[in-house]
Amino acid sequence: MRMLIAALALSAAFLFPARAEEMPVDVELVLAVDVSWSMDRAEQEIQRAGYVAALRSPEVQKAILEGGYGRIAVAYVEWAGDLTQTVVVPWTLIDSKESAEAFAYRLSVEEPDRERRTSISAAIDFVVPMFDGNGFAGMRRVIDISGDGPNNQGRPVVAARSAAAERGITINGLPLMTSGEGDPMGRWGSIDNLDRYYADCVIGGPGAFVIPVNAWSQFPEAVRRKLVLELASLWPERRSAETMDIVRIAAPGASDCMIGESMWQRRYDR
Repeated sequence: MRMLIAALALSAAFLFPARAEEMPVDVELVLAVDVSWSMDRAEQEIQRAGYVAALRSPEVQKAILEGGYGRIAVAYVEWAGDLTQTVVVPWTLIDSKESAEAFAYRLSVEEPDRERRTSISAAIDFVVPMFDGNGFAGMRRVIDISGDGPNNQGRPVVAARSAAAERGITINGLPLMTSGEGDPMGRWGSIDNLDRYYADCVIGGPGAFVIPVNAWSQFPEAVRRKLVLELASLWPERRSAETMDIVRIAAPGASDCMIGESMWQRRYDR
């Protein structure tokens, strides 16, 4: 284990050279959460509560404290259209149960916002510079993207993903495949197989993976499970028999990575 931590530290030092004032941490993690109008207020509150519960869970706290350094840096960002990104909780050191609880409490008292459109690419482009000069030097840098639809504004999402991957940043996905839940007509902007779209078009970097959410009742457990995997470096090796399957990124698939833009253009043309 010590040899593995040393090897990871050397690799991280090469990718992300630290300055004297930067604190070494196991992971620099940005939770980037969709707050577009495709989700109603109740669903956004479920989403926020899921992250709060995960950070308070013994499993996530154990994953943090049992890392090589026993500490991580986390920030929480909400996003929607190409000009709509908000840092809800800035970079915060979590190195104890108390600091994890404090982060969760701070998140719980903030009101989620709602904005128009869906720009995953702009969310990635907004988050990537946040790793610069943040006071931390992580062995891994991770963006955790959750959302319920494809990119439909801003530059192509594959371009943003490539720019992040070139800097050694991993993007993991939590596609919310809940658009028809309680609504037999579904919602405009949703697509079938959003998990495949995320796997083919959104996630990238070392060990990137997707955990789909097929019902809001699954969300808290999905977030908890995803954070444990990210923080403990337990990248999944096989699909689960559970409903929340893990999808590893593989060779480029057949997903149309511009489907959201095409749908929006057709709507505009009408």
